[in-house]
Amino acid sequence: MREPVNRTILLFDIERFSRRDDVVQAVLRRSLNKIVDETLEAAGVEATQQYREDRGDGLIVLLSGDVAKTVLLRTLVTTTPELLHEHNLLASDSAQMRLRIVLAVGEVAHDPHAGTTGGLVGHDLNQACRLLDADVLRSALAARRDEHCVLAVSAPVYEGVVRHGHRGVRPELFRHTDVTVKDGTLPAWIHQGASTHRPPTARGSAPAAAPEAAPAQAAPARAAEPAGAPAAGRTPPAAPAERPPGAVFHFHGAPVIHGSLVGGDQHGVSGGHVTGDVVLGGTRTEDDTTDGSRR
Repeated sequence: MREPVNRTILLFDIERFSRRDDVVQAVLRRSLNKIVDETLEAAGVEATQQYREDRGDGLIVLLSGDVAKTVLLRTLVTTTPELLHEHNLLASDSAQMRLRIVLAVGEVAHDPHAGTTGGLVGHDLNQACRLLDADVLRSALAARRDEHCVLAVSAPVYEGVVRHGHRGVRPELFRHTDVTVKDGTLPAWIHQGASTHRPPTARGSAPAAAPEAAPAQAAPARAAEPAGAPAAGRTPPAAPAERPPGAVFHFHGAPVIHGSLVGGDQHGVSGGHVTGDVVLGGTRTEDDTTDGSRR
């Protein structure tokens, strides 16, 4: 067996691969290799800096230590989702492809045997494969129906690269989780993606309350207004309509109106002017016979 060397471990797995028929699986495998080719090319990885193993529904990619992990991370969170989007835009429903991706580092040895392929050996690689197959990562991808992939990084990648906030690598977009594996608990950080990102808050702090309405400011003082002038901003009340002048009745003699007698000149009866004697009620025989006309 060759001596183990430090490698960047990059794993890919196609969601729901075994549920497709053989023809679709072959299409998906070819499409995955094409997407991985273009991802590594965008990250500046040369053919001599990588080793690949086909796992049927996924790929194991080992990269040499001189490949910058910051560049690789930026590519995985930008270029890879775009490549998947382009594939799914043109693919039929049965050939849609979504990926679980893991980025880790560790010591890996290559122990090939004649007549066989593969032969990778290493505890760090085993742990990365367990993270790729973990329920928490499967659930994260299943919950993101509007995204094409989910990325998880191991603790050494987070501590050595992500948390320092290199250009294009945003630590606040990675959520810590503990993955239960065969021999204990494996810490990992899952990239939140564009649709699940929320502005970060201080740990333990409550969500920011909605801003309260600003208190009403006192209205500026107005200059004194002349007496009787309407207040500013108000419609002046309508002036009362003038009452039409009362009617003027002229009685010749003393008219009789239901038994009451009003003698002499009277003013202010319904706004009018009465001249002569007015009888309201009752009778005065001499008045009835004198004229008998009423106006």
